[in-house]
Amino acid sequence: MSIRVECHSGHRGAKEPLAFWLGERRLAVHAVTDRWYAPEQRWFRVHADDGSMYVLRHDEASGTWEIAAYRRDA
Repeated sequence: MSIRVECHSGHRGAKEPLAFWLGERRLAVHAVTDRWYAPEQRWFRVHADDGSMYVLRHDEASGTWEIAAYRRDA
C-alpha cells in the first residue's frame, strides 16, 4: 500500500518518518523502534499514535513509501 510520509533528517541526514497518512487520516510516529537498510531501500519499524506497529519501506530510487507490515497492538 503506497502512502504519503512526513519526514525529518535523521542520523547522517537520512530521512526518518515523523508521520504518515492512510487516506485522509494522519498518524504520528511515536517511536522508531528498529531500522534496517538494503542497497536501495530503507525500512522502519514504527509505533504510531493509533497504538499499532507498522513497518514502513522507503524506496530511495523512486522516493515512494509503502506499508510493508502492520500489527494492531491489543
